[in-house]
Amino acid sequence: MLSSLHIENYALIRQSDIIFSPTGMTSITGETGAGKSILLGALALLMGQRADCGVLHDKEKKCVVEAHFDISTLALNSFFADNDLDYDNTLILRREILPSAKSRAFVNDSPVSLTVMKDLSARLLDIHSQHETLTLANSDFQTLLLDSFNDGHKVRQEYALAFAEYQKHKRKLEQLNEANSQARKEQDYMQFLFDELQQANLHNDEQEELEQESNLLANAEGIKEALNSVMQLCDGNEDVSVIPMLNASRSQLSRIASCHPDAEKLNERLESSLIELKDILADVESFNDSISYSPERQQQVDERLDTIYRLEKKHNVDTVEALMQIHDDLDSKLQTLANMDEEIQQAMEAVDKAYSSMQSIAERLTLLRQKSAEMVQQQVLPILADLGMKEARLEARVEPTSDYKSSGCDRVTFLFNANRGGDMREIGKVASGGELSRLMLALKSLTARESLLPTIIFDEIDTGVSGEVSSRMANILALMAQHMQVIAITHLPQMAAAAISHLKVYKQVEADSTVSRIKELDYEERVHEIAVMLSSEPPTESARQTAQELLSLRISNTR
Repeated sequence: MLSSLHIENYALIRQSDIIFSPTGMTSITGETGAGKSILLGALALLMGQRADCGVLHDKEKKCVVEAHFDISTLALNSFFADNDLDYDNTLILRREILPSAKSRAFVNDSPVSLTVMKDLSARLLDIHSQHETLTLANSDFQTLLLDSFNDGHKVRQEYALAFAEYQKHKRKLEQLNEANSQARKEQDYMQFLFDELQQANLHNDEQEELEQESNLLANAEGIKEALNSVMQLCDGNEDVSVIPMLNASRSQLSRIASCHPDAEKLNERLESSLIELKDILADVESFNDSISYSPERQQQVDERLDTIYRLEKKHNVDTVEALMQIHDDLDSKLQTLANMDEEIQQAMEAVDKAYSSMQSIAERLTLLRQKSAEMVQQQVLPILADLGMKEARLEARVEPTSDYKSSGCDRVTFLFNANRGGDMREIGKVASGGELSRLMLALKSLTARESLLPTIIFDEIDTGVSGEVSSRMANILALMAQHMQVIAITHLPQMAAAAISHLKVYKQVEADSTVSRIKELDYEERVHEIAVMLSSEPPTESARQTAQELLSLRISNTR
């Protein structure tokens, strides 16, 4: 339960520390505009509401909202373990809003995401705002109310997972069908491109080799002329060729080799040169023999190169390797397309299985809602009678919808009539503001028995009621407070008097600004505050006596 709340630099609150009673009911009163709604706004930040730097009292400082909860009786250990958080019986939630509009969230001083804080705070308290009373006429809200009974919330969560699983498989099937349809349109063209590349039978380095051969064939005549000239110069004429002249030179050196060692060395060098030249000449002759101009081969090479160039231009690439990669990609796509029918069949089976599971859980959810509807109809009427609506009738209808939604396949409608006779009509069309408040309180008192939440906060649940009805509403809240912590923001003296603890919100002018203050009232202060609520400021003596009687009644009821 909520133990304390620290608010700093939020709206009209510079700094405030509030201690909440661990047992019984706490009432919060104050004039309109004093800042009661500011408390709810601060708590809403801990519930994960979006931050706005506009709430900063001092625009140069950060806003801090920190709440302490006693969670020793709650089974939250697994939540802390799942989110890698340190567990302690005293839980501290803190939210900070920086002047830059950035927001930070902390659980026991560990930074967490807003999602984690929102999920955790939802397990700790329920804030019933004035706006929520109006949502009672909304079918989705009525559905949530029914789901709060008979473990309906657990089955709803189970259904939500099944629905999400069904939607996931359904989307996958739709994507596969769309991809298949598009691929089928392109299949013939892809097959044509693949067959064309397959028929081309390309291989690595082919283009470079063909370009070299084409260049060689185009210049074959000139190459052979050059090679023949080389052969003639080397050994074609005894008088002017290189090799005969080298042989003659070697003979001259051989004659004088015995006369001087340098001559022998020169002779050896000349012999080596002659051997190398003969080897070169042999290679030239071999090269010359290999060269033969073939118009047919020239045509074959050019046609093959034309094919390669045409394919490269068609596919906007400039290498054979890129064309081979395109060939492999097309082959992969065609193979995928060939296997797509099997994949679609598997996806259809997954959709059918997910649908069957979702349908089964939805049927269980419907049965629970029907059971909860009967229970609500039976149990809410006595509470409404205690609230002065003895002739009221309520019917909770659970009707099937044409399709499955995230909440199931039901439409819940609350039909109501506050008076005897007449037709039952939808709540939003027949109930007044005061009747909505009483009906909401009656339903909340029922859900409180089922809920595991330790704390509930009511923001003017008594709107539109007065007199004896307000006393009865106060009694119901007091009964709820025997099982959970109840905090009620109220304008009614009967409601304020029914509380064990009474907090007052008031404004004060400090320097050049107005600030909100919060204080816990002692007995005499409570008498005065309730008397003012009954009459005016200053209160009349009779109002003070009535306030004392109301408080005495509360004290006697708690003994």
